[in-house]
Amino acid sequence: MTEETILAIDNGTQSLRAIIFDLAGNLIAKSQVPLLEAYFSDQADWSEQHPHFFWDSLCRACNNLWQDPKVDRKAIKAVAVTTMRNTVINLDEQGEPLRPAIIWTDKRKLKDIKPIQGLWKYAFKLARVEDTIHNFQASCQAAWIAHHQPQIWQKTHKYLLLSGYLNFKLTGEFKDSLASQVGYIPFDYKRHQWAQDGDWKWQVAPMDKDLLPDLVKPGEPIGQVHAAASVATGIPKNIPVIAAGADKSSEVLGSGCIQDHQACLSYGTTATINVTSSKYIEPIKFVPPYPSNVADAYTIEYQIYRGYWMVSWFKEQFGQMERDLSQKMGIAAEQLFDEAITLIPPGSEGLMLQPYWSPGVKIPDPEARGAIIGFSDLHTRAHVYRAILEGIAYGLRDGMESIEKRTKQPMQELIVSGGGSQSPVAMQLTADIFNMPAIRPHTYETSALGAAINAAVGIGAFKNYAEAVKAMCRHGETFEPLTANVALYEELYQQGYKKMYRQLKPIYQRFRQLLG
Repeated sequence: MTEETILAIDNGTQSLRAIIFDLAGNLIAKSQVPLLEAYFSDQADWSEQHPHFFWDSLCRACNNLWQDPKVDRKAIKAVAVTTMRNTVINLDEQGEPLRPAIIWTDKRKLKDIKPIQGLWKYAFKLARVEDTIHNFQASCQAAWIAHHQPQIWQKTHKYLLLSGYLNFKLTGEFKDSLASQVGYIPFDYKRHQWAQDGDWKWQVAPMDKDLLPDLVKPGEPIGQVHAAASVATGIPKNIPVIAAGADKSSEVLGSGCIQDHQACLSYGTTATINVTSSKYIEPIKFVPPYPSNVADAYTIEYQIYRGYWMVSWFKEQFGQMERDLSQKMGIAAEQLFDEAITLIPPGSEGLMLQPYWSPGVKIPDPEARGAIIGFSDLHTRAHVYRAILEGIAYGLRDGMESIEKRTKQPMQELIVSGGGSQSPVAMQLTADIFNMPAIRPHTYETSALGAAINAAVGIGAFKNYAEAVKAMCRHGETFEPLTANVALYEELYQQGYKKMYRQLKPIYQRFRQLLG
């Protein structure tokens, strides 16, 4: 008898992966299509990509997957899709894109902003969150398109996130998981539904609900793979497509973090720390928890927007030698950087980095910039690289402490996933800075595994998520904190990192006044 399997589609920022898992969480086969031209920029700060590029990449990944002799297509019982967040697509009545997708890394801002009307404006002023609301207005892609491209907006029949688009291409249904709704859209993060009539978000996003997809709970069916999608992808026709969630929330589920004492740290392009909660708890006032891949739950998130993007930035700006050498050796440049910093002691010999290369939604404030302090004549590029890893870990520890304060629940377990978790140095300094064992999941592909868990629950393979996680998730390598390192990092964190932003903020504010 052939063992039942799940096909997970994971459309990230840098690649699209089609992965087969069995019901024990084992990765059976994987096909990865690099998104070498992940976006193009017609203007500075723009990040766009043609929607068909993502669909074509999905088709390529699936068709490559069938070449693996370990794959039995007849054993696939369900499909689930997880994608990067806050990437929007306008479709016409025929389901064809009207313009390129706006990617989450896009930094365009709407300048012609109308004041919020009604009692909302007084409530926001009283709560002192006017800057947060202004950022939502300026960043809302729908508002920008409606203002600058009104003809396209008038022709828009459906306005979808990338997840909704791929689900539509697979099933022909304008449906999406409610756990994928993370972006500048009129979504009610407390009730897990589209915002009610009269909500201030409808003043920002100029649309009717008819433009948005029907929402489906994670673990419930979106539709079935239709004939045209089956021909294009090779996925057998009529296989159910089950709702999963966005990449970060899928990563949390795939890491097995479904209890409120478990922290899931993600060392991805955006670095985050997430905690699953049955309660609606805002990690920062007026910044909502996002919907969890566990139905009717929330994922409380603290993020460093430019997280392990900083590693790529360092590699591009200062790592030409390592990039050239890595190509000759057939290894990743990051592996060479890791080897170089093994001789750098904890604390980077007095070099400390504050990882605010871009400001956050509310924390840090809009004027925030990055900073490196403590240079001396003994410091090298390797010191800077280690300081980047330490700075990101400091920032996420700060986030975990903020979540613990809000939830009144101390974290007892730290699971570390994402690209940065592949670095032994990063894992060890994480254990030392957090003073907790840093645990890798058994698979690197945690986002895809999270989507597969949703599908497994959806087809009835497990009664609930606790049962599914017990069967499909387990711990990998564990890095224990080293006592001497813990003591040093505690002093550096409390006496250095925790004071940096407060001390530098007036300078950042003045820079903003002078430079815009």
